[in-house]
Amino acid sequence: MSRQLLDRAARRILNLIGRARINLIDDTGPVQMAQVTVNDLETIDKVPVVQAFGFASSPPKGSDVALVFVGGDRSNGVVVATNSQKYRVRNLAPGESVIYTQDGKQIYLTAGGGIKIVANGQPVEIDNATTVTINASDSVVMNTPLLKVSGDIIDNYETNASTIKELRTAYDGHDHDVVEVQTGSSTITSSGPNSTV
Repeated sequence: MSRQLLDRAARRILNLIGRARINLIDDTGPVQMAQVTVNDLETIDKVPVVQAFGFASSPPKGSDVALVFVGGDRSNGVVVATNSQKYRVRNLAPGESVIYTQDGKQIYLTAGGGIKIVANGQPVEIDNATTVTINASDSVVMNTPLLKVSGDIIDNYETNASTIKELRTAYDGHDHDVVEVQTGSSTITSSGPNSTV
């Protein structure tokens, strides 16, 4: 093999992997595309960003990227990993994972403290669910100054068919039978209410 062929092969091997910083992200197409700066002399446009199925992110400007160049060809690269030094969550314990955004929201899978969702002062919304079920072995605690429900509430639903609204209406409209009415200064204690439910 000639020295020229060896030099060409060596250059291609050296060019197989690189690192860069993100300038721009185009997230409108079927594959996310990035413009990256490799060094002061090299900026590459329209580099595909390969992401794991089921997870998508849009790395902020300045994020680090790992590049793989197919056959060592600098015009045929793909981003295989991204990292933001500024926003990366630090000090995770072994076995922990976190999904995070640059404005501080997190879904944090801790090593022993359960799952923590940090909304960072923003709303949390579940859309288009037919049923949301919470199976808690001990309790469900809601520390909130106000709980709003647009529909009806049924407690003890496995044995009770009446909504809280129906029970409240029945309570507000119930009456008591007073038996053996006495006159004068007697004190009367009524019996229990007549059920209307």
